[in-house]
Amino acid sequence: MSEVIQLVDTLAVGVFAITGALAAAERRLDILGFILFGTITGIGGGTARDLLLGTDTIFWISQTRYLWVCIGASVATWFLAPMLNSLHRVLLWADAVGIALFSVLGTIKALQWGSPPVVAVVMGMMTATFGSILRDTLLNQEPVLLGPEIYVTAALLGSASYIGLQSLSFTAALAMPLAMALAFALRASAILFDLRLPKYDPQR
Repeated sequence: MSEVIQLVDTLAVGVFAITGALAAAERRLDILGFILFGTITGIGGGTARDLLLGTDTIFWISQTRYLWVCIGASVATWFLAPMLNSLHRVLLWADAVGIALFSVLGTIKALQWGSPPVVAVVMGMMTATFGSILRDTLLNQEPVLLGPEIYVTAALLGSASYIGLQSLSFTAALAMPLAMALAFALRASAILFDLRLPKYDPQR
């Protein structure tokens, strides 16, 4: 199972690196800008998680393949981006995949380091969202998570559902894909059907 988690973790880093590179494409940056924002987005959430958990080492420092994945995904996006009809639309969908993967993977790592369930859920949400926050903040654009459609809630669903499934004695091999599917389904529905949580109304 650990090998599967590492494979999915690598995939998640690559997917988020693509979103960072797509954001760079929207700003028409050079290839180094693609690599910079691809790398920041790909490893940002996991870095914040590892720092807060106090792990032995930051994941991409001990396993440099994550950096190479970020670089490779960013360079590939540099060449493929001109073929895409809507950079922003592709960014949204790639981001949805990244949320689904990282919300669960972050939760799993927090549990492996002995965090209580509520902390693991927070770590899962942070892993899934912090990279996009860094990307959008550095590019001086409105963060995706502050958009009107459901975003953070999808990360919360992925994290919490993994904890819930495990408490129901689901194996990790089954709980992980199910929780990821739930998170992606919610975010995808928000994109397709403009799902939103009620806003604060001071006049109510």
